[in-house]
This record gives sequence, C-alpha cells and structure tokens, in this order.
Amino acid sequence: MIIKMLVGFMLLINSVAFSNSVEYSKSTNADNTLIKTILIDGKAPDFSLKSIDGKVIKFSDYKNKVVIIDFWATWCPPCRRGIPDLISIQKEFKNDVVIIGISLDGDKTIKDVPGFVKAYGINYPVVYGDEKTVTAYGGIQAIPTSFVIDKKGNIVDQHVGLVDKSIYVSKIKELLKKK
Repeated sequence: MIIKMLVGFMLLINSVAFSNSVEYSKSTNADNTLIKTILIDGKAPDFSLKSIDGKVIKFSDYKNKVVIIDFWATWCPPCRRGIPDLISIQKEFKNDVVIIGISLDGDKTIKDVPGFVKAYGINYPVVYGDEKTVTAYGGIQAIPTSFVIDKKGNIVDQHVGLVDKSIYVSKIKELLKKK
C-alpha cells in the first residue's frame, strides 16, 4: 500500500528538500536537464528481492563489484530514456560492474515489467522493489534514483533524476582504479 502511494507521489515531490545531513551538488546531463546528486557516506543496505524470473537476488551476492542500483518504473519517461545507457554500461564493464534495476511499478503496471525488460533488451538483473528496501535506501522520493556503490559496499554517489552515461562511466573508472 505504501509503495502505491510512493509511486503516485514520486513525480510530484521531485523537488522535496532532503535532510541537512547530506551534501548536494548540481550538474546537468546531456539534455541540459538539471539533476540533483546527493553524496552519501555509508554502507549500502543489503536486500533480498524477487527478480522478474522468480529468483531471489541479494545485494550481498555482488561483493567485490561496483554496483549501480537503479530505482525505476516502466511508466517513467526519464527511466525509459536512461535504460539504454545502463545496458551499455553493463555490457562495457560486465566483469567488474553490475547494475540492479529495482522496479517500483505498482499494482497497475507490475505485470508489464517482464515484457518491458524483454522489449528493451535489459541485460542486468531486474527485481521488484518493496517498502523495506525503499525505506532502507532513504525513502526514494523520485525516480529514477540511482546509487553507485564501491567494491567494499560503500555508497559513493546517489543521483536523483536522469543521469548522463558519462557521469556513471567516470565514477566507475575512478572506483576500478582504487585497490
């Protein structure tokens, strides 16, 4: 029930102020669209979520990899625009990086997720989000929201809104250079 309410209000509250404990930077992507980046220090919360093919995916399954967690939905236009970049990144960095798509589709569109994944050729795991995971990642206020996590499980970047591929690639390369 709470996920339905969250999804319904996500687009309306895209400009909600976050707590004072986070640091903001603003940048623009290739479309000159303003994106808000929230820099967070801390460990990424583990989760155990059902994938679209019925398997259980855990964040902890991807130790020693750079992980991008992307909260999205099939009905979200910026989410749709960003998926080809995520597919490309997964392909380019397949040995060192994993992208996990967490669908926040509600009752009306959840049935569309498997067909959407197939139609878009998504090459990374897609799981169904739940209230516990949304809360653990700070109460997702808008989609897409993504987290970049280093090989040690630390959240090193968070982006609210559509992110240009070059921003992800730059951060991935920086993280892969670190030992």
